[in-house]
Amino acid sequence: MPGIFYFCSMTIEAQEKFNILQQKSAPFTTLLYDVDGTLADNMWAHKAAYVATAATYGIELDDRIVEELAGWPTVDVAREIAKRYGKEFDIMEFAKRKSTIFIERFIYDTKPVDYVHQHLLANLGKKKIGIVSGGSRSTLTITLGVIGLTEKFQTLVCAGDTAEGKPSPQPFLLAAQHLNAEPHECLVFEDGDPGVRGAIAAGMDWVRVDQI
Repeated sequence: MPGIFYFCSMTIEAQEKFNILQQKSAPFTTLLYDVDGTLADNMWAHKAAYVATAATYGIELDDRIVEELAGWPTVDVAREIAKRYGKEFDIMEFAKRKSTIFIERFIYDTKPVDYVHQHLLANLGKKKIGIVSGGSRSTLTITLGVIGLTEKFQTLVCAGDTAEGKPSPQPFLLAAQHLNAEPHECLVFEDGDPGVRGAIAAGMDWVRVDQI
């Protein structure tokens, strides 16, 4: 149910990764976190939801596309799927179906990525904290609630808040603006190439949390 708070008793490996994140973030005043795959261990669920949705359009989806496009707004992923598989369908309807399947079947099984989750909590009140995601606000609100991060940040930038999503720098720059921070003061936490490219384009340092 929403509102569950996870206190992670971290493994030794996770504790070491947490320590690395603390060291990397020390020089920065502002921390910007992606959600899916970064704070939330749920990329498996997004893959399953995309595959199930694509099947309703007669598409046998290779779920590696979800990793490749990690951080893209759902409508943009849907548009790319239509393009690659040579199908014509209502992009917005695909996105709605995918979100419905994700919420109804998977979202309440979401667990945090423990060392990233604890890193955010450890820096509450010490640094400016923002969430920058390609997900919809409604879905992100549930996900953040399930992993105990409701109101644990100062700004949330999500799909539709900027004209362009990741890998554009726009979402990151908007979050920095909300937090009254300069790009060089920001450290971005990501698990996908589109987000990293967006951070670089925004003039921000970054960490691939899945590669530490």
